[in-house]
Amino acid sequence: MTFNTLISCEELAQHLDDPAWRIFDCRHMLSDVGYGEKAYAEGHLPGAVFMHLDRDLSGPMNGRNGRHPLPDARLLAGKMGASGVGRQTQVVVYDDDGGMYAVRLWWLLRWMGHDHVAVLDGSIRQWRSQGLPLTTDVPNYAPVDFQLELRDWVVTSDQVEANLKTNDFCLIDARGPDRFRGENETMDPVGGHVPDARNRFFRDNLDAGFFRPAAELRQEYLGVLAGVEPSQVVMYCGSGVTACHNLLAMEIAGLPGARLYAGSWSEWCSDPLRPVAH
Repeated sequence: MTFNTLISCEELAQHLDDPAWRIFDCRHMLSDVGYGEKAYAEGHLPGAVFMHLDRDLSGPMNGRNGRHPLPDARLLAGKMGASGVGRQTQVVVYDDDGGMYAVRLWWLLRWMGHDHVAVLDGSIRQWRSQGLPLTTDVPNYAPVDFQLELRDWVVTSDQVEANLKTNDFCLIDARGPDRFRGENETMDPVGGHVPDARNRFFRDNLDAGFFRPAAELRQEYLGVLAGVEPSQVVMYCGSGVTACHNLLAMEIAGLPGARLYAGSWSEWCSDPLRPVAH
């Protein structure tokens, strides 16, 4: 059996010693970029490898490509191979905030052609609450070849701009409703959203830190889509991270096929000529 969306703490605990499984710790805090590494050093799931959002799961910023540009896929594939992730490896990713950051690696791996990846439902908080083991040991794995097969799942700012006239796809913004309206914007220099975008706050996918049932998510997303096919959906957020949370929720809901505007709002608003809606 393979896991492609979510995995429970109970299910993962049964595979801690499975050589065909790999676990990645993706804890992060935007206000303290060293937080994840410190938390990892203090205790992590046995066998887990740490992946930093900025260094490992993002590429370099140039002022026009958003706050978390996509990483070079070949570099990330090399890091995955160095951690022992091959074609058949079951990957599990986790953080401590309902999957908010772990979804980035979940999506990146699938974008790179690796489907056997799941987010730990309930995060490390649930793992701890169940008294499951933690360690400070840093694992060392024999490297393998990670076979990279990039998928056409990324939408560019030029495509988003052209879509303002063609309406070929439906943009959905994963940020909170206030930031969508241009209020309380603390992350980016400009508030608002891409014209004609719809809003689905990623935290609405959760209930007490767990993803809500598939049937509930499906009903709500069908309401947001309002007749639009999932394959005609493009998700974005502030920097292309929490948009992946909505992409995972759609997969859970049985609505696959949506793509990612990776640069997201932080890229869009970096060009003063691009239109802004409130």
